[in-house]
Amino acid sequence: MTLRTNHDKPVYVRLRETIADAILAGRYGDGDALPSVRALAAEEQANPLTVAKAYQGFQDEGLIVVKRGVGMFVAAGARARLSESERSRFLRRNGRRSVRACGASASTRRHCWSANALSISDPVGIQ
Repeated sequence: MTLRTNHDKPVYVRLRETIADAILAGRYGDGDALPSVRALAAEEQANPLTVAKAYQGFQDEGLIVVKRGVGMFVAAGARARLSESERSRFLRRNGRRSVRACGASASTRRHCWSANALSISDPVGIQ
């Protein structure tokens, strides 16, 4: 793995993004072992506590399974959940702007938003 170089984010966030990218790209599939905290810390030249914090976030979300004394593994369905999570995050950041930029009427934009591909739970500001 190679840590993203976006320095305006904390290291643990960049680690999470890097790990998520690897799972989304299929480098780690369901049940695959992830690098140990120490191994990833050494590889990325990060503090092991920072790596542990990144992994803890995935564990809290049910995306990885920790088997004490054995290692950390990608949970079943993690790629699909990450994909949906990334899609929703992208739409929250960029969706309204993209839908407005298409030049459609307000009613068409609302329809596009709720139709399916652009649907998220809170389409605030589409009008």
